[in-house]
Amino acid sequence: MQSPLYLCLFVPEPITLSLGAILHSDRYRSTYLHSLTDFTAFLDSHTEHIDCLIVWNDSQILPLFNQLYEQGRLLPVILLEPNGASEGGGTDSPTLTLVYHNAEIHLRQSDWETLPAVIDKAIAHYLHLGPACPLPSTQGDSVSGKSAPPESPQSFLLLQQRRLADKLKERLGYLGVYYKRNPSYFYRNLSPDDKREFLDGLNSEYREIVLNYFAKDGEINDLIDQFVNHAFFADVSVSQILEVHMELMDEFAQQLKLEGRNEEILLDYRLALIDILAHLGEMYRRSIPREDVPLDIYYQTD
Repeated sequence: MQSPLYLCLFVPEPITLSLGAILHSDRYRSTYLHSLTDFTAFLDSHTEHIDCLIVWNDSQILPLFNQLYEQGRLLPVILLEPNGASEGGGTDSPTLTLVYHNAEIHLRQSDWETLPAVIDKAIAHYLHLGPACPLPSTQGDSVSGKSAPPESPQSFLLLQQRRLADKLKERLGYLGVYYKRNPSYFYRNLSPDDKREFLDGLNSEYREIVLNYFAKDGEINDLIDQFVNHAFFADVSVSQILEVHMELMDEFAQQLKLEGRNEEILLDYRLALIDILAHLGEMYRRSIPREDVPLDIYYQTD
């Protein structure tokens, strides 16, 4: 049996019936909330299970979205607008003011009948959050070797993306919507400043992996998944990963020489490199579209 998509709607009570009629389907499991207090409490206890938020966009919601963003709790979201609130009705509108994150979708009242299709679109946009959506950093000190906590913003985003991808796989029988990438986020297409910021982040993540690779706390898989996810969506080449590895090994070798220690221990960290390249290679392999999957179901920037 296919799992329904779990929708959480925070909307004025008068429009509940009209939205309920549009979303009347076994495909959805919906919870309607009308007070900000109830909505906040529901998010606190159900964040990890919500597949898409549908929210009436007014000023009272801004502080909550700011808080969710600062906590790294990002979810697919559709912001319902009255007619005339914004032109374009999508994340590419030049007049649009972002409220939550840059994968959100704004939907005017005249287009509410398209809500089922827009839910799919909101999830597809969310599954491609990555280099274009910097998150609050909670990483530990890289010198001390303390890794990011398992509930870091990056880990939460990655786990939510994979959970939704699994639902789509169950319902549609493919993972293309997850593995289809947006070329505007590719490293080679970023601005010089964004390239420098992205590469600094990648180097920092790789350092965390190496420093914690032989730890027995079980967090290393999350660190590797986070690194591979960022590298994949930025279309980073294997040669660039090798360069990141060699630069870090050279840095560690110099430090070991200053301490009078044998640098042969660094050879063991080739295992970390092999592990990462294996994961990344599998991601790239799956990114090749299957011949039996219609092209129109893949992610579009429209």
